[in-house]
Amino acid sequence: MAAAALIAGFTAGACLTARAQSAGSAPPQAIAQQFHHALDLAQHGNPQGAMHAVEGILEKYPRYAPALKLKGMLLEDAGQSAEAGAAFEEALKFAPNDPDLLFETGVYKLQTGKNEEALKLLEHCAKQQPRDGDTFFYLAQAYHLNGHDDEAIRAIARSAQLEPDNATVWQKYGELLCTGSDCAQGLRWLEKAQQMGAKLPGLDYDIGAADYKLMDLAGAEQSLARAVAAHPDDVNALDLLAAVEIKLSNWQAAKDHYARLLTFKPNDADTLLALGHCQLELKDYATAVDTMQHVLQLDPERFLAHFYLSRAYAAMGKAKEAQHEAALHQLMMSQATFVGSSESEARESAIIDQARKLLAQHRKDEARQLYLDRFKGTTAEAADSYVFVGKLELYMGDSTQGLKDLHQSLELDPHVHGAHTYEGIYELKLGDLNRAETEFQAELANDPSYQAAIAEMGEVRYHQQRWEEAASYLAKSKTVTPELIFMLCDAYFHLNRQSDADLNAETAAVYGRNDQRFMRGLIDLLMRNGQSELADRLTAGAAP
Repeated sequence: MAAAALIAGFTAGACLTARAQSAGSAPPQAIAQQFHHALDLAQHGNPQGAMHAVEGILEKYPRYAPALKLKGMLLEDAGQSAEAGAAFEEALKFAPNDPDLLFETGVYKLQTGKNEEALKLLEHCAKQQPRDGDTFFYLAQAYHLNGHDDEAIRAIARSAQLEPDNATVWQKYGELLCTGSDCAQGLRWLEKAQQMGAKLPGLDYDIGAADYKLMDLAGAEQSLARAVAAHPDDVNALDLLAAVEIKLSNWQAAKDHYARLLTFKPNDADTLLALGHCQLELKDYATAVDTMQHVLQLDPERFLAHFYLSRAYAAMGKAKEAQHEAALHQLMMSQATFVGSSESEARESAIIDQARKLLAQHRKDEARQLYLDRFKGTTAEAADSYVFVGKLELYMGDSTQGLKDLHQSLELDPHVHGAHTYEGIYELKLGDLNRAETEFQAELANDPSYQAAIAEMGEVRYHQQRWEEAASYLAKSKTVTPELIFMLCDAYFHLNRQSDADLNAETAAVYGRNDQRFMRGLIDLLMRNGQSELADRLTAGAAP
């Protein structure tokens, strides 16, 4: 909603509001007259005079909402969006149900990334003016940015109903549908906007992205090529166009696009990885090797680079190097499978700090409820919440309460995941290998595939110097914990399995590269086992 349009619509109703909100010793009629004068100046093309008049009112009456509102409009018209947003937000304190203020402040909050605040304001605004298409347009944006896509689609559908000839609304409708599961319907709305002939920003990109999602690669290529031609600096369009060319096996075109993309995103690992793939397919093997090695220098966890290196080395006749890279890729792929299965740990990480604070304040029930709310809609139950708080208490040094809560979880559900494992880890830290083993074996009796318990059994066997079993457990766990991979390397060295030890040393260096103390220990392990060449290579790639 343009500020000029708001000013034009700021009529007698505003003056009535001005009289209603007058304060202090000045007569209400005087305030209304001053405000009407400021408004008249704004409507007749004298923004400087209007601002001067508004500032005069606010100097005496700083809580005067109509004057603050007009100030915000004048600032917005002058392109001072931050100052305008601050004025609208201040005015809203004194006129909390004003639809214009709700709208302008909500949009400003969206623009500044305060999406939750924006959503509340725009929802309130929609209740105040349920027939305003602009309000529902931005409300749809707010819902989408807050992760409520079903509500976003309902809001944009309402906007389209209220403004049936607005191509911008159609574009947003199509874009939101394409982010969900009805991309085909979304594409129809996007094409409807295109047929209207409007030169809408990003429309070619949106259609190209929809075609790509629907696997109409030829259509995607045409739309994205137009988007890039119109806006050569559109990084998203260029990136997606390059990806389309790869799908079409147009390797030279894709290579050119990725090379161009690097001018906007130098040293971007994703772009370099794709560029190296193109070089490989174009049989420029030596250059592909250089590119992939650069990728791994930037991000050693890009294990797909090892696959491409293997192919390049094989094509160059370097069988030993090809075999080594293929083995590394296979090992890191198997470890990535374990990382991908740890979704619950990723969910927990978002609430751990808050839960620790609650436990420190002896508000355990709230910490448990925080966990249950976070995992709402999953199979998590009360027993799992006790495991969560129990392990945190152990990490915080409160072993009495930690063990008590782990035991409570087992009383609620003898098969709950993790309780035995965390108690076993606690016993392992105390050096009681027998009790630790008992707990880990109890966990594995409940779930033989529980990878954390498998890994910890490997640690028990490592400390017992039962190298064969230690290696078996640790390898089976697919762990990415650097210290556990270190143990696996050492076990392999004791078993004279040098090749396996070397491979795992490389992955240990990937996951532990930012820990200087760990890296020194790993290098020492390699040197003690005669692997000075590998030690030198890993030292060169370690974090400074």
